[in-house]
Amino acid sequence: MALHVRGVFLPDDEVRDVWLVGDRVTFEPVPGAETVADGGFVLPGLTDAHCHIGIARGGSPITSLDQARELARIDRDAGVLAIRDAGSPYPYPELEDEPDLPRLARAGRHVAPPKRYLRDIGVEVGAAEVAATVAAQAAAGNGWVKLVGDWIDRGVGDLAPAWDADTMTAAVAAAHAAGVRAAVHTFSESAVEIMVRAGVDSVEHGTGLSLDLIDLMARQGTALVPTMINIRTFGHIAEQARPKFPGYADHMLALRDRFPEVVRAAHEAGVPIYVGTDAGGGIDHGLAAEEMLLLHEQAGMSATDVLAAASWRAREWLGFPGLVEGGLADLVVYPEDPRRDLRVVRTPSRIVLRGRVVR
Repeated sequence: MALHVRGVFLPDDEVRDVWLVGDRVTFEPVPGAETVADGGFVLPGLTDAHCHIGIARGGSPITSLDQARELARIDRDAGVLAIRDAGSPYPYPELEDEPDLPRLARAGRHVAPPKRYLRDIGVEVGAAEVAATVAAQAAAGNGWVKLVGDWIDRGVGDLAPAWDADTMTAAVAAAHAAGVRAAVHTFSESAVEIMVRAGVDSVEHGTGLSLDLIDLMARQGTALVPTMINIRTFGHIAEQARPKFPGYADHMLALRDRFPEVVRAAHEAGVPIYVGTDAGGGIDHGLAAEEMLLLHEQAGMSATDVLAAASWRAREWLGFPGLVEGGLADLVVYPEDPRRDLRVVRTPSRIVLRGRVVR
């Protein structure tokens, strides 16, 4: 059955009627359509652009499709109708078209350095194997590869790049040669510089960004997914590490404390910023609204810009058309204007995914 929705559509700020026929949007009236929303403010669904439905709470890989479904539904019920899974140790391509799950843009497994990443999560390889592994993981995803750009080096006692600069640059080139985009996890100053200059497509976290690199990202169109919820955990990480690695602990705290200003500077410079929670492992699912509020309250992004970073611009970036003629039939409705009070995004009054009412 066709569905009918009337409300104030954002970002255009116009009262409109749309009809959802199957999984498509039309502005042509459909006789007999069921009205499922009449009033409120309508967005084309939220996006979590850094999420892991393949990683269970605590950091271990999931072991079944049902676990992935359960995690994805938590996000869906919070209004997240598109997910970029930024690396999964468990393959689940069959979930891409499942009717009651969010749209999925997926990387394969993380490509990580040996014995320097979360156990059992990534494919851990030395420098000589990185390019070939990137090509293999490009085939395992549906448009993305995830690179681990840095992690603690226990021999150094601090963050350090995963591989040498030439290898990391070649990894980005290998992703592009395979026809996919490359996302990179980075905390440190050194690794993020290598990867931005190598032309990586998105920086995940990016706590070590400098003003010069921010300007380069803006010129290149390199995206930033700050995961500010994740960065708040740096205090706990530092506390655990301090007895053995005090320099690392101090570094993590310094990165955490300066990060809101880093994100603010990136936004002001015109870097594309997208909402991502890093859900999976240490971060619960369903927290996209909280990430949005942190970007607004701590990084100074306007409510409208945050909504764009979580909704229409993020969907466009991931290749999921919004509420346009022939677009995808995903939307969330809020009872009040989220531009006036962003806290409204915590409580959607109607959720429609793939032309079917979720709530």
